[in-house]
Amino acid sequence: MPKATLEDLIALRKQLLEDGELDLNYIVLVIASCTIATMGLINNSPAVIIGAMIIAPLMMPLRGIALGALEADLELLRKSLITLGGGTIIAIILSWMLGRLVNLPISEFKSEMLARTQPNLVDLGVAIAAGVVSGFAKVRPKISDALAGTAISVALMPPLCVVGFSLSQGYYLGSWGAFLLYFTNFLGIVLACMLVFVWGGYYIETKKIGRALSWTLALTGAIIIPLFLSFWNLLREADLRATLKDILKRETITVGQQVSVLRAIEIDWNQTPPEVYLNVQAREPITSKQVQQVEEYLYSRIRQRFTLVFQESQVREVRAIMDPVNPDSEGPIEIPASLLEKLQWSTPKDSSPDEVETPEEPQLEVPQNKSSDRPPQPRER
Repeated sequence: MPKATLEDLIALRKQLLEDGELDLNYIVLVIASCTIATMGLINNSPAVIIGAMIIAPLMMPLRGIALGALEADLELLRKSLITLGGGTIIAIILSWMLGRLVNLPISEFKSEMLARTQPNLVDLGVAIAAGVVSGFAKVRPKISDALAGTAISVALMPPLCVVGFSLSQGYYLGSWGAFLLYFTNFLGIVLACMLVFVWGGYYIETKKIGRALSWTLALTGAIIIPLFLSFWNLLREADLRATLKDILKRETITVGQQVSVLRAIEIDWNQTPPEVYLNVQAREPITSKQVQQVEEYLYSRIRQRFTLVFQESQVREVRAIMDPVNPDSEGPIEIPASLLEKLQWSTPKDSSPDEVETPEEPQLEVPQNKSSDRPPQPRER
């Protein structure tokens, strides 16, 4: 790619100043995207969240921050920071108000919301890749349509909505995690855009480039530590899930094949040792000894202690009564009269033998002659 001329740099600066305007259009788009994203997070709807990402305007001032830092352009840097900060504050306040209105308990937070409270190194990689596309799209106008896809990949608005919503419910740990994700995306995009602008020759003095890149790299390096720890926990959790599911399928463990996992395994890493909650379905009640055996076997596999908590639901088999004579019949079963008579004569369980009345034997009725009491006489021939 040929190095940009001074005219190209001036034209790019002018475009970024226009993108960094804190005007009515920007505010309306921030309010609309924040409302849509918050509703999508509450309803756990990825399609609605993606719609909010497309119209979110937070990507535009980030490129102005990148070029302003490279050129030490205080006007461009100040204007872009004010615009981004204004949109950030509006999104947090609006999502906080919606959170107070809905008042959704923390225990009812859906997967789309919880996923944005645990950022890791993968999120930083996505932000850097999206920043490269965003910066390249700005210096190459023919591919500027890729900006919408970039906004979807980075998702700046949903983390801000999770920050405000978590604050409204007093979930400060979740709000910190969501803000860390937002700050990760911010640094990743700015760093990548700066590198693209340097590669394209959109700079004047080399000294300014080194100072701006060193500060950005220092801030990025500071957040790598918590991101790496979160990524390490994610790997450990995946290994633990796979091991537990393998254990529950083995016949050598006392629990054996009498249980099946109903939903994803939850792990509380804040406890010592970490607590693992398994929502399982069992045919027979699980005993404490069985749980202890699973814990010991788990320790032999992973070499780390865990406290297992089986949240058990019993299985009860219920089948329809079928007619053995005619299995295809849909109506009630017809009981033979002889069997019904035996059932009626059977001794009740709560009755003593003396209280049982012996059924009277049926008497044979002899037809009587109504005209006389004497037996009929044979006729004479």
